[in-house]
Amino acid sequence: MVRSIVSVLFLWMFVHIAHAAQNSIEGVRIAPSSDTTRVVFDMKTAPEFTYFTLTKPLRLVVDLQQTDKSFDFSQVANDGDLVKKLRYSTPKNKSAARIVIELNRKAEPSLFAITPAGSFGHRLVVDLADSQPNRSGVLASTSSSVVIDDKSSPRDSNIIVAIDAGHGGRDPGSIGPAGTFEKHITLSVAKKLQAMINAEPGMKAIMTRSNDSYISPNRRPEIAREKKADLLISIHADAFSQPEPRGGSVWVLSMRRADTELGRWLEKSERHAELLGGAAEVINDKSSERYLTETILGLSMDHSMASSHDIGNKVVDELKKVTSLHKRRPQAASFAVLTAPDIPSILVELGFISNPQEEKNLNWSKYRERLAKAVFSATKRYFKQTPPDGTLWAREKANNRTHKVRSGESLSLLAQRYNVKVSSIKAANDLNSDVVRVGQVLTIPRT
Repeated sequence: MVRSIVSVLFLWMFVHIAHAAQNSIEGVRIAPSSDTTRVVFDMKTAPEFTYFTLTKPLRLVVDLQQTDKSFDFSQVANDGDLVKKLRYSTPKNKSAARIVIELNRKAEPSLFAITPAGSFGHRLVVDLADSQPNRSGVLASTSSSVVIDDKSSPRDSNIIVAIDAGHGGRDPGSIGPAGTFEKHITLSVAKKLQAMINAEPGMKAIMTRSNDSYISPNRRPEIAREKKADLLISIHADAFSQPEPRGGSVWVLSMRRADTELGRWLEKSERHAELLGGAAEVINDKSSERYLTETILGLSMDHSMASSHDIGNKVVDELKKVTSLHKRRPQAASFAVLTAPDIPSILVELGFISNPQEEKNLNWSKYRERLAKAVFSATKRYFKQTPPDGTLWAREKANNRTHKVRSGESLSLLAQRYNVKVSSIKAANDLNSDVVRVGQVLTIPRT
């Protein structure tokens, strides 16, 4: 009798465990773009899958292990023309689900699973690289690159740099041993940087504050976005409880804070249009909105953070010509002013105002000019290399040639060979002298 009860209990537990391990499809979204159609399967648990392709007719077959077949594919919205139909087929075994994605033309599949993140659970993502790009995309007007600007109106041909003078108004920032307010130093340097940028053809500066007024840290990146800035530079002066620390540093957004901010933006659906531009109206009407929005914002954040590190490294290189460095490479931190997911952003600490010698330096106008020049030079170098699409600098770069300097060549020789002025070559390459080195790659402007 006891043995029978144990057997029944064992069988019941086995069935219960097997049932609990059963996976299921919770939802499906089809998101077409200009060159790829993405099909996302929301799964109850992590999917175990294999796949293969068939021709005549064209199909992608996906086998999901331990997955039921209760989801109704007829309810899935499909606004592209690459995917013809989703349906079930006979699986390899009774506990599996075989899904057939019928295609209207050839496509190269790529499948991968995504673990839970934020409010999302397990997902199986199927990317179908279209053999005839631009045919299937209701989102074809939005670039597949990480450019989230609203394309319904032409962008400013200038590269727009938002300059944020830290603190201000009722917030003095740090105060030096001689009584110097950080807010005054940051505004002075910001104005000098503004003048340098505005004097450079193809660049334009906007200020988050231009006087001694208070602006909340969260409002500052919003101002940059409203002005469609390509970069946000926040100017500060460091401080410590002891007078010894000194030197400049550059800061970018930490990965943890970036993930948090991305989640906040995803939760605020009314703010999606600010980042997605013309794509927002399309996405908001589709069942794929949440995942596609997450994908685009994630790509945008990745691009902005990579650009921030690049610019940050260039600023460090320039700052070390003017002052000592407290940190020799960009540091990551959770500053509110750096949280725009679509705008590269850096925070520059000019030095320690709590250090008596650096406080004295920061009170010297010529020194502040040199600091502003360092930040300007780094910014110019960055945008000369990677000018935003649609800007004057991007058009100039497309029209320019390059030349790798060989032994015996000089600027005057190259100017004569290409029929341009020496001054034009120097300006195009941001050169301060006529000296060039063997192997150096120069941009040669066209006349």
